[in-house]
Amino acid sequence: MLVKFFLSKYNDNGRLIMKKHNTFKVVLITILVLVLLTWILPAAYYSGSYIDQGRVQMGIFDLFNYPVTAISYFGYIAMYVLIVGGFYGVLNKIGAYRTMLDKLVSKFKGKEVVVLSIMMVLISILTSVCGLQLGLVIFFPMIISLILLMGYDKIVAALAIVGSTMIGMLGTTYGYNNTGIIPSILGNGFADQILTKCILLFLGMVLLIFNTIWYIKKSKSATKKANVKKVEAKEEKKTTKTTKSTKNSKTKSSQDTKAAVKEEKVIVVTEDNEEESYVPATISGKKHVVWPLALILFIIFVILVLAFISWSGAFGLTAMQDATTAVTTFEVFGFALFGKLLGTVNAFGSWSLVDVSVVLMVFMLILALIYKVKFNEVIDGFIAGAKRALGPAVIVVLLYTILVITTYHPFQLVIYKAILGITDGFNVFTTFVVAILSALFNVDPAYAFQSSLPYFASIVTNADNYPIAAVVYQAAYGLTMLVAPTSLVLMGMLSYLKIPYGKWFKTIWKLLLELLVLLLIVFTILILI
Repeated sequence: MLVKFFLSKYNDNGRLIMKKHNTFKVVLITILVLVLLTWILPAAYYSGSYIDQGRVQMGIFDLFNYPVTAISYFGYIAMYVLIVGGFYGVLNKIGAYRTMLDKLVSKFKGKEVVVLSIMMVLISILTSVCGLQLGLVIFFPMIISLILLMGYDKIVAALAIVGSTMIGMLGTTYGYNNTGIIPSILGNGFADQILTKCILLFLGMVLLIFNTIWYIKKSKSATKKANVKKVEAKEEKKTTKTTKSTKNSKTKSSQDTKAAVKEEKVIVVTEDNEEESYVPATISGKKHVVWPLALILFIIFVILVLAFISWSGAFGLTAMQDATTAVTTFEVFGFALFGKLLGTVNAFGSWSLVDVSVVLMVFMLILALIYKVKFNEVIDGFIAGAKRALGPAVIVVLLYTILVITTYHPFQLVIYKAILGITDGFNVFTTFVVAILSALFNVDPAYAFQSSLPYFASIVTNADNYPIAAVVYQAAYGLTMLVAPTSLVLMGMLSYLKIPYGKWFKTIWKLLLELLVLLLIVFTILILI
């Protein structure tokens, strides 16, 4: 019933009835459902043993206090989203940015599907290996612009970004930010079941690319049919006009012309011009030099990758920590110059989104100096871009409010206990259901795994099953976050692109089902061998 409520309605022409603030409504309804669950279900938590708390209901004041708590703990993520928006607001003031996009699209001409597939593969691999599901947000607006300039619609952009990110989560290999807490709870290593993880990553990418191409072909076919109908309607209208009298024809012709003009104006006003909304405007004037911008974007990308690879946690390497210590303690005439200038800086491999935000701000100012953007224009551009990112930033706060609710009112463990108690010992299918629910209730993967894995380990004591359980949990998280209203990347992207949740669900359900079948087959094989 809840899913049906979320789905948007379609009119007779098949055009989506766009509802304002659709994403916010979905998230708010989800919050209200969780509030009701705190009244219906008892609370419990695991701390060495299962502890029943009775019912811990959420009150009206909690509903307004918890967003403040979410901001205090996770506000840096919302700030990061706003800074990314501001960064692109400044880029939009630089003519070289649009020039670079146009040059790239011209090189992609005739190879759009191949380029789109490469984009999806790269996002999936970077998420899988580096845990960059949030770090890559830096490049999401640029990827969206490129996809739209290549002639695709916003759904394709969402499939490329959200789909690829979640496939990367599903097939996580060494992404410490994705699944780093699982080894700490279960004691297994990142290399355990690495072949299975790679297979899931590869097959997930294949299914995603196949479904995206299928959607593109289907959309083109639907567009052609719509255009044919328009032409037929115009021809029929012309034929009707010629059968009327000359006098009536003149009068009617005048009226039809006015009506056509009115109709045309209505179409222009209501139609969502995707390129104008998400692609920077062309700035006329002198020739725009692209290479400094391209170089800085490449440097940001390299820093991002190096900063989020878990050098010590996943690979046991301390080189990055040693290098950071060497730089910060290096003395010039007995003075630790770089250490004082940089302040408290984390080594690559342990960076957070706060560190990335600092880098983004610094390079934004460097670009403004290189391209001689006036200070007032930098401020105006940053504010305009941040305003554009305000919706996704608010979504971040609301989704982490859900996390606060499920943490302060832990009703979920009651559900997990009941499901895991259906069978004795380890059962891959009940574990899979619990993993899906833990992902649904917890926006953050660390909290999702922490909410159920300690209790799981207390009742499944055979450690030989833990590597399989780790795969089940990460795969369930990636699968669930493709469609869950608590998915940070999904809901943030739908808010930014103004895509109704129902339209996304109607697009993604086949891929969701295919991935579910794939996972069940793989899990069955793992159990049999």
